[in-house]
Amino acid sequence: MKAITIGFLFLFILSKDNFQKEYYRDYYPNGNLKSKGWKNGANKEGFWEFYFSNNNLMKKGRFQNNLKVGYWYFYTSDGYLKMEGHYSKGEKAMWWLFYDENGVINHKCQLKKGVKHGYCLKYTNKKLISAEKYLNGKKIKEWFEFDRFKRENNLSDLR
Repeated sequence: MKAITIGFLFLFILSKDNFQKEYYRDYYPNGNLKSKGWKNGANKEGFWEFYFSNNNLMKKGRFQNNLKVGYWYFYTSDGYLKMEGHYSKGEKAMWWLFYDENGVINHKCQLKKGVKHGYCLKYTNKKLISAEKYLNGKKIKEWFEFDRFKRENNLSDLR
C-alpha cells in the first residue's frame, strides 16, 4: 500500500505542471486582442500570436520555457510580412529573411546568438547584388560579383 501511495504522489508531482496550463488572452485598452497562447504558470509555452492595436498580426511563433524557439514570423502594422526566421533558446539563429515594403526579400542573413554570423545576401528586384560574410557580428568580407563569390566560398555553407 505504501508503494502505491508513493507511486501516486510521484505521478502527481510529475503531472502537476499540466494542471497549471491555461489558454491566455491579453487585450488592449480599446478591447482589441493583444496576445494569445498557452501559459504554464507564468511561462509562455507552445504557439503564441501577438497583435497590433489595430488587430493586425504582429508576430507569431512558439515558446518553450518562456523562450522563443523554432520558426517565427514578424509583420508590419499594415499586415505585411517584415521578417521571418529561427530562434534557438530565445536568440535569433540560422537563416533570417527580411522583406521590403512590397513583400519581396531584400536580404537574408545567417545569425548566431542574435548577431550576424555567416553570410548575408542582399537583393534588389529579386536579383542578388552583394554578399557579405560576418564573424560574430563583424563584417569580414563583401562581394559584388557573384562569380567571384562562388569561387571564394563553399556554397554548401549557404544552407
